[in-house]
Amino acid sequence: MWRKSYLVLSFGLAITSCRPAAQTEAPAQAEVKAAGVYQNPLKVQFGDPYVLYDAPRQMYYMYGTGGGAKEGFSTYSSRDLVNWKNEGQVFYGNTPGSWDVKNFWAPEVYRVKDKYYMFYSADWRHNPGNEEENFRIGVAVADQPTGPFKNLSDKPIFDPGYPIIDANVYFEPNGKMYLYYSRCAYEHPVESEVADWAKQQGLFKEIEESWVYGVELKPDFSGVIGEPVLLLRPPVKMNDAQAEWESRSVTSKEVNRRWTEGSYTFKHGNTYYMMYSANYFGGKNYAVGYATAQHPLGPYTKAANNPVLQKNTEQGGEVTGTGHNSIATSPDGKQLFCVYHGRTTASGDERVVFIDPMKIQPDGRLVVEGPSTTPKPLPLARK
Repeated sequence: MWRKSYLVLSFGLAITSCRPAAQTEAPAQAEVKAAGVYQNPLKVQFGDPYVLYDAPRQMYYMYGTGGGAKEGFSTYSSRDLVNWKNEGQVFYGNTPGSWDVKNFWAPEVYRVKDKYYMFYSADWRHNPGNEEENFRIGVAVADQPTGPFKNLSDKPIFDPGYPIIDANVYFEPNGKMYLYYSRCAYEHPVESEVADWAKQQGLFKEIEESWVYGVELKPDFSGVIGEPVLLLRPPVKMNDAQAEWESRSVTSKEVNRRWTEGSYTFKHGNTYYMMYSANYFGGKNYAVGYATAQHPLGPYTKAANNPVLQKNTEQGGEVTGTGHNSIATSPDGKQLFCVYHGRTTASGDERVVFIDPMKIQPDGRLVVEGPSTTPKPLPLARK
């Protein structure tokens, strides 16, 4: 029923799926492109990039936060994952009668039965408590990937009673759909050894955390089925193998929050992989890890080789703030690419898009060959 709604990879992995960057292109860039290579970062200023491959059009579409959109989202199109054309703004929020009012973040678009559905985060207009962070998740629909997208409803998908962001949807071949999201760290102080340490050091009185949840979606995207399940959270113990890299925003004295957000779920063989980002999204320590499970709703076990993507400045590189990734595949499903945002010395505070090869090793380990800024072979043959 849903098989045409997402890309099916040959080895068993199933997924659905501005201004120019503030940097000067190297003089030899034209020559290296002609030689069949490309170089990060791409000329797209997006946060939270998500890539959809649209088989009917044989075209990739990238959506993200920012990119020049005003109260909404824009998109770019490409046939080779390197050269992107700005298609303009495809969704406008904060319109009369809409549920959304501001802070439009992290769109993801899926093709389902010849329609295109955009899941996104925004501040809910309904805010009787005058909350500073009032995020919820909504769905908009269009007849084509370049929009225009219109909200399915005048309200969010559901209200769990706390602010949520970073929607990601996994489609099972049997027709079931699962929504993943991150509970915002806003007013969510959590007891942990890291929080105790920060208090003892006189850094922060408390540490707020964001956690990743999953819940089954109704077939028409009008709501959820059952109660959300907690899937991922920062470590409680400081001797946890994941604690060091997931706590850097706190231990570096940057901010009193630990994040688990920007999740992306796919299946390889019989295993479900959930990639996620940790640390402050606006800082240098933003990084990506992953966890695995035998069911879409877990339990998930974090990988021993985390993080799989992080800043490279300590190794002489120029990239920081790597995170909130999606996955792009070649049309034949044989190549995987991690698409993510980061910052460079040239881009400054602007988030720019990177794409690097990604592999699942025979032993199940997920490996991202990045972040890179040196020439690499073009992801796909030119059309």
